[in-house]
Amino acid sequence: MAALWWRRRRLPGAAGLCRTARALSGKPEYDLLVIGGGSGGLACAKEAAQFGRKVAVLDYVEPSPQGTKWGLGGTCVNVGCIPKKLMHQAALLGSALKDAQRYGWNIAHPVHHNWSEMAQAVQNYVKSLNWGHRVQLQDKKVKYFNVKGSFSDPHTIRGLTKGGKETILTAEKIVIATGGRPKYPTHVAGALEYGITSDDLFWLKESPGKTLVVGASYISLECAGFLTGIGLDTTVMMRSIPLRGFDQQMASLVTEYMESYGTKFLKKCIPTKVEKLESNRLHVTWKNTDSGTEEADSFDTVMWAVGRAPDTKALNLEAVGVKTNSETGKIIVDASEATSVPHIYAVGDITEGRPELTPTAIAAGKLLAQRLFGQSSELMDYDNVPTTVFTPLEYGCVGLSEEKAVQCYGSDNIEVYHAFYKPLEFTVAERDATQCYMKMVCLREREQRILGLHFIGPNAGEVIQGFALGIKCGATYPQLMKTVGIHPTCAEEITKLHITKRSGLDATVTGC
Repeated sequence: MAALWWRRRRLPGAAGLCRTARALSGKPEYDLLVIGGGSGGLACAKEAAQFGRKVAVLDYVEPSPQGTKWGLGGTCVNVGCIPKKLMHQAALLGSALKDAQRYGWNIAHPVHHNWSEMAQAVQNYVKSLNWGHRVQLQDKKVKYFNVKGSFSDPHTIRGLTKGGKETILTAEKIVIATGGRPKYPTHVAGALEYGITSDDLFWLKESPGKTLVVGASYISLECAGFLTGIGLDTTVMMRSIPLRGFDQQMASLVTEYMESYGTKFLKKCIPTKVEKLESNRLHVTWKNTDSGTEEADSFDTVMWAVGRAPDTKALNLEAVGVKTNSETGKIIVDASEATSVPHIYAVGDITEGRPELTPTAIAAGKLLAQRLFGQSSELMDYDNVPTTVFTPLEYGCVGLSEEKAVQCYGSDNIEVYHAFYKPLEFTVAERDATQCYMKMVCLREREQRILGLHFIGPNAGEVIQGFALGIKCGATYPQLMKTVGIHPTCAEEITKLHITKRSGLDATVTGC
């Protein structure tokens, strides 16, 4: 009796420690505990709950170095795909206003864009999604904890609230889905103090003004593209190549169009320091690695887009033996998303060798839950995953790049069909279509199976999504040639591809 009295008296006072009777009994409180409330984690948790399992989700957003924070839903909802696509749409509308005059619309001049109004509308929509995710969890009886989780032992998570209150949670199985956060080049003086990242851009209340975007990733080019499109003086600083990992011919066309669109590029340049002037502007110094010269300019905003790092620091993975890649910091998983600890799994951007894409994280999370609780054995297939870069002229692709196809099969064993085309919408508007281009990479022998499809032009994501099904199903070049196109569309040009790179013939489409 005395022992029971001592336990009851001691527990509440231990730094806000909260344990349930079930946890104390030695039986795990939850069947599944998901650390991370982003796309993959939420999908896994909700799917597991459908099988009648007791599920909890832990999610906590560490504010960015500039103090930006957001709600439930992860990177995609709050500081990624959703606000990015909406701001990209704002920029496309600006271009449409210019086109409209050629189509007979009288547009009052000058036309101005209001950043604050756009940002508020985008942020309001994002907040509605945050609320929607919380409602969905409640409806599916998934317990949500707004705490920062870390491993105490292989089945126990220590959760810490913003106010320092501690919660101990135990689970039979644990899924890590904490995603990644933008990197800062800490070796550059002033980078952390004065720069922002994509974690901050979408939540700025005032216009970023004249902006320098450092990096050549898709995040960098997408953000620079819509900033240019809404009328801001925007410069991209590139150390080496654009869109590393993507087809480089397509990447070059994307940046060429951006330059013609008004985005400035500083190529082969690396920043060395950022200083704040009395005017509050940022004086950036950089080195041109080709010429060796030092150059400088002043900007209102400097945004770093130099890569992302897995968000693992607070997890205490080493304490439970979860292995990570020493170079990338990402969690090593097998084909079933299992880590080096049998009952601990990981999905999404935090996993080594997986595409950093929302739809793959969602699919992987759902399939994992089905294998754990639904007697399924289906694994996530990461081959032929389509994606799109939402630059001013969009780039969509599925399958292998031309370089990767050559590397895998040899240049003599692949055939590349290609075409430069002009969207009908560009004709009356007299818009330049020099970079509107598509190519299909096929095996040369036998049935000419399609290895990759690449498309630059309007609505690239919508175009590639449909063709992705065919390529996933093993479509061949002859099959595609039997497909009747929808006229007049950009996508129909894919069904008419007939000129090969090998032939050396002009690949410009003529006629309608």
